[in-house]
Amino acid sequence: MTENMWSYNSTAGGPAGADLTGYKVEATDGGIGKVDKHSDEADDAYLVVDTGVWIFGKEVLLPASTVVAIDTNERKVFVDRTKQEIKDAPEFHRDKHLGDRGYHDELGTYYGTGGQFGGPRA
Repeated sequence: MTENMWSYNSTAGGPAGADLTGYKVEATDGGIGKVDKHSDEADDAYLVVDTGVWIFGKEVLLPASTVVAIDTNERKVFVDRTKQEIKDAPEFHRDKHLGDRGYHDELGTYYGTGGQFGGPRA
């Protein structure tokens, strides 16, 4: 896959500019929570997912490239990671994620090429 880690895959679907806030997020093995915040800015797109009771009080940041499908009728976003992979991701820092390039690099390494999972999945 050659698309940028911080860009939505062209095959993910969903209307451009759609507000995904409140959409349920489904990992490959079940639900992980709801979209609390998202960005669809070029080369800086992501989802912030509130995991609710699944990981009590934890939010996770998922690069847009992890999104494989968006179902606007069901209001669901599907990602290509397991619940455990998401649970083990670097801790989300709400105050760092917007301006800290090192934090984005850490997440990119975890989810992307050279990371724990050998790169984005097709």
